[in-house]
Amino acid sequence: MKVKLSIALVACAALFVSACSSPQSLIVGQWEVENAPLKMTAEFSGDGTAKLTMFGQTVQGKYKLDAGELVWTVSGITTKSKANVTATELELTDDQNRTIKYKRK
Repeated sequence: MKVKLSIALVACAALFVSACSSPQSLIVGQWEVENAPLKMTAEFSGDGTAKLTMFGQTVQGKYKLDAGELVWTVSGITTKSKANVTATELELTDDQNRTIKYKRK
């Protein structure tokens, strides 16, 4: 009986962990700014590197997402934003309360 209960608990724990996605894993991928007059995209890799493309120019940098804050450095400039990320949306709000909404590409 104890063996069956142990197996059931391990199986439930594995399902719970696999169902939960961390913000760090959710941000990985390509994103496009919603309702922007020009095309602007961001791409976050699992290794902490990022690419930002605006006006047809791509710059590379690094990022870190921790405790709801995105810190990224692109072309020597570091910015911090509050980050809310789901499977389909990324919302970044800076310290002046300006928000940019991205959708997964």
